[in-house]
Order: sequence, then structure tokens, then C-alpha cells
Amino acid sequence: MNITEVTTVTPAVVAAFERLIPQLSSSNPPPTEEELTLIAESEASILLLAEEDGVIYGSLTLVLFRIPTGVRAWIEDVVVDDAARGKGVGRLLNEAALDRAREAGATTVDLTSRPSREAANRLYKRIGFEQRSTNVYRYSF
Repeated sequence: MNITEVTTVTPAVVAAFERLIPQLSSSNPPPTEEELTLIAESEASILLLAEEDGVIYGSLTLVLFRIPTGVRAWIEDVVVDDAARGKGVGRLLNEAALDRAREAGATTVDLTSRPSREAANRLYKRIGFEQRSTNVYRYSF
């Protein structure tokens, strides 16, 4: 399994997100080619793919931004195809993201995961993420 960064959005990348995003979220549509291009070209995000033999099995977005207290890093929208779950794809994606965050100067990496995603939560703990006692707030428009 190879972990690569999306620098150019191809039809295969668009098709992969059309397949993967419904496995992650039933309330958000897959991103368009234009939206994926904005993510890939943004200095604030790194779009990683897990691929093998030309098939994309998973994706993760690493968000990096500078604030007065340093470089912050967030892992967002981790999704592994149903056909590849339990085969280490999520671990490889997360480890690649952690490496990139460290290289960018982040001292911590945050993520959120719904409690119902039990396998994902177990994976994050095995990798070394620690559950924080904090309040997460959301403002909806």
C-alpha cells in the first residue's frame, strides 16, 4: 500500500471520492473536481491517498495552520473503503499524516471521531492519540 499526496486531481481521484465519501458521511456530498483541486492546491491542507495497484482505498486530510502559539495540525475526513478495512490502511494514512505534521513543526495533532466509529477510535488509541476532556462546539449557518 502506498500513501501519496494529491498534487493533481485526476478522474480516478474524483471517482474515488465519489465512492469513499458516502462511506464517511451520509449528510455531505462527495467533493467536486474543483473542490478537490482547491484542497490539493491549498497551503493549509495535505490530501493523502492510500493506493495499491491503481486502486484508491482510503483518504485523509491533514490541515496545518499557524496561530500565535505555534503550528496547529488537525486530521480530518479519514475514510477507508469498506473493502480494505482492518488491513492497516487507516494506520498507514494516520502515520503518514503524523510524519508530515512533525515535519511542518507541529507539536501536537488533533482529530475528532464519533463514538459510533468504534474501530476508528480503537485505532487512534493504538497509534498513541489520547482522548481529551474538552468541549467541542459547533456553530451552524
